[in-house]
Amino acid sequence: MSKLPTFHLEDYLSAREFSAPFMLGGSDSETHSLGEILDLADPESKEIWDKLSLHYTEPYGMPVLLEEIASLYGDAITGSNILSFAGAEEGIYCLCHALLDPSDHAIAVTPCYQSLESVPSSLCEVTKVGLDETESWELNIDRVIKEIQPRTKLLLINYPHNPTGAILTKAQQGQLIEIARTNDLWIFSDEVYRYLEFEPSDRLPTMASIYEKGISLGVMSKSFGLPGLRVGWIAAQNQHLLAEMSNVKHYLSICNSAPSEVLSLIALRGQDKILARNLDIIQSNIALLDSFFLDYFDFFEWTRPKGGCIGFSKIKGQWSSDVFAEKLLSAKGVLVVPDSVFDFNGNYFRVGFGRKNMPQALRLVRDFIEEEMKFKW
Repeated sequence: MSKLPTFHLEDYLSAREFSAPFMLGGSDSETHSLGEILDLADPESKEIWDKLSLHYTEPYGMPVLLEEIASLYGDAITGSNILSFAGAEEGIYCLCHALLDPSDHAIAVTPCYQSLESVPSSLCEVTKVGLDETESWELNIDRVIKEIQPRTKLLLINYPHNPTGAILTKAQQGQLIEIARTNDLWIFSDEVYRYLEFEPSDRLPTMASIYEKGISLGVMSKSFGLPGLRVGWIAAQNQHLLAEMSNVKHYLSICNSAPSEVLSLIALRGQDKILARNLDIIQSNIALLDSFFLDYFDFFEWTRPKGGCIGFSKIKGQWSSDVFAEKLLSAKGVLVVPDSVFDFNGNYFRVGFGRKNMPQALRLVRDFIEEEMKFKW
C-alpha cells in the first residue's frame, strides 16, 4: 500500500473556489436552501425532522432512508443492499479498501475524478483506459478488453461522465457486463450524474440492479444539487461486500449526520421537483454554451455533453489551459478548471453549467476574450 498523492482537483479548488465570485468550473447542480427542502417534506418526513434527536445514526444509514434510496434501483435492490457514506468520496475509498489486495489489478477509465484512479492505485496496479475527443469521448470497449489481465478484479467507470459529459449507451453497458462476467470482474459504476441525461431515453439501468457483481455509487451532491448534506451511498447485490465496506467505514466517519440523513430523505421524496428544476437550468445553460462556442470556434473546440452538468473544452491557441484559467480568474473573477488537475494534458478545461448564475459568468468570459485573448492569442 502506498501513500495517497496530492488530490489535485480538490487542492486546486480549495485554494480558489470559495473566494471566486463566479464558479464556472463547478460539477454540481444549483442548490436549495434549508427552508426550500423542508417545504418539500411530506407529513411523515416532517414528523421525523421535528422529533429528531441528535444521537449517533446507524452505521449503514437510517432504515427509512435506505429504503428510499433503494427505490431508485428497482426490484433487485432493497434497503439491505444500500450502505450510506459521508459523501461519494468515502464510498470510493471504502470500496477499494474492502475489495482490492496488492496482487490485484484494476482498470480505470480516464480522465476521471481522481479518487477513481488514485485510491485503487495506492492498493494495487491500475491501468488507465483513456477517452479521446476525436471519438466524441465515447468509451472504446476494445481498449478495455485489451487491458484485462488474469489478475484483473475491478473496472471503474463513471457515466454520465465527469469531466466530459459523455454517456455510455445501453449496448456498451451490456458489452461491459458480458466482458465482466466472462472475466469474473467487479464493475464499480460512479452514477452521481444519473437523472441529468439530456434525453431521458439515454438513462441507463443502474449497474447494481442488472449485474450481480455491479456496484453503483450515488450521492446527493450532483444531480440533486445538495453537496452540503454530505450524504452518499453504494448499492450492491452482494451484501458480504457491503459488510466489508462497512468495516472500513468504521475507521472513517462511522455514521452520517442525523439532520443530513433526514434532509436527504425529504429531498429524495421530493426529487421530481428538484430534478425538473435542475434540468431546466441545465438545458437553458447548455444552449448558451452552444452559442458561445459557435461564436468563438477559432479559440475553442467543444464536444457537446450528453448528460450531467459539466463539459470539457479545448483551447486552440498558444495559452495553456492553466494560464487561461488563472488569467480569467484574475481578470474577471470566473473560475474554470484546467485539465492538469485531471492528469490530462490536452489543453482542456472543465466548464460547469448547472448553476443559475452561469449566464452572468459566461458574459464575463466573453468580455475577457474581447479584451484579452483576441489581442494576445
